[in-house]
Amino acid sequence: MKSKLFGSSGVRGLVNIDLTPVLAAKIGLAVVTFSKAKKVLVARDTRVSGLMLENALVSGLLAGGAYVNCLGVVPTPALAYLTKKLNADAGVMITASHNPPQYNGVKIFGRDSIAYGDKSQDKVEKIIENESFGLVDWQNVGEALYVDESRLYVEMIRKTTKLCKKWHVIVDPGCGATYNLAPAIFETLGCKVTAINSQPDGFFPARSPEPNAESLKPLANIVQKFNADVGIAYDGDGDRAAFIDEEGNFVDFDRVLATYAAQVAKRDKGVIVTNVEASMCVEKMVQTHGGKVVRTKVGDVYVAEAIKKHKAVFGGEPCGAWIHPQFHYCPDGILSSVMLLKALEDEDKSLSKFIAETPQYEIIRENVTCKNEVKHKVVEKVGERIKSIFPVYKDFSTIDGVRLALRNGWILVRASGTEPLVRLTVEGESLKAAKGIMEKGIALVKKLVGEMEK
Repeated sequence: MKSKLFGSSGVRGLVNIDLTPVLAAKIGLAVVTFSKAKKVLVARDTRVSGLMLENALVSGLLAGGAYVNCLGVVPTPALAYLTKKLNADAGVMITASHNPPQYNGVKIFGRDSIAYGDKSQDKVEKIIENESFGLVDWQNVGEALYVDESRLYVEMIRKTTKLCKKWHVIVDPGCGATYNLAPAIFETLGCKVTAINSQPDGFFPARSPEPNAESLKPLANIVQKFNADVGIAYDGDGDRAAFIDEEGNFVDFDRVLATYAAQVAKRDKGVIVTNVEASMCVEKMVQTHGGKVVRTKVGDVYVAEAIKKHKAVFGGEPCGAWIHPQFHYCPDGILSSVMLLKALEDEDKSLSKFIAETPQYEIIRENVTCKNEVKHKVVEKVGERIKSIFPVYKDFSTIDGVRLALRNGWILVRASGTEPLVRLTVEGESLKAAKGIMEKGIALVKKLVGEMEK
């Protein structure tokens, strides 16, 4: 087992190499040992390894004395919502989200629908490391039932939003966990639905489970050919949504996040949460409408925790993962896409017109090679010296790497989590501004790498 089993999205790895049935059983047993859970919900996405890992995980949960409701294939946000709705002590989702089909993972949710954060994950990991499992006596072994409670999730969305216009929506679940619920929900709301790639298939033969501009080119063509109002695509487990506008253009993640966040801020007057990598157009739009932006580390669990802490009205990351705290604390692709359609109705705008007022800034990224042993120290030193390179700055943050907000852009310096690299991200009001900021940032990082690798 690796020294750090859990990442920001639970356990994730190659099936039968990093993530085996043996490890899945241990995770199940460790979750019950840690949480003392009596009732646990378990679900999975469509990956071919899902049932194998589910059976192993459930055996661990039962060995710890938990009673398990297996929901079958449902989206991650449905599992999170139902964990809260059905008063379960924990919910466990077997998914690798947007990763390729050879990967799978385990993501754990508490009774409040927030995924386990660093502290809880570390405690579960310690139990696995020490094998300090709480096995129950044979007569107290739990029971597993297979149940279908997805109607409660559908009902929540149906009651949330009433659409007046008969939208023509092209829905692309990408053969993932939203394959049946997404088309059904849009039909329930009165939309004209054309579904593509809506057969469950854990090999993801139609497209990558990560919905981005490249993988959604076929969807963009279909939106154009059918003269549809919008194209909506989901990742493998349905916690992310991506959009194609009525003209067949991929909608930039940052701009649609900023525009929707501004609308929520205008309506609900409160805090909006996003991560350190999101575009500064989020602040520009939200502050214009009287809202305040709080930034977190990259990872939806950090966004969820900050939403709860600051009593925020909305939060999201620029990958299509949006959280609507009035319902639950998990990013929810289906709910987000329905809420976006409602926002378009309220503004009486097409999707392209909706985001038109949100500026698009230039983002550039560079990597500097740096030994694993010193990369975190280099970033620490950047934090100490960067203000002297950019003496006129608006905001300084070290919550996730080093981020400095400037008058005409920002720079983020982080150590790679997986490679011997220091990563720099810069956004500028113009390409010239971005390049100027990056030049200074690269020079500083290279100087510090040279000093520390001597």
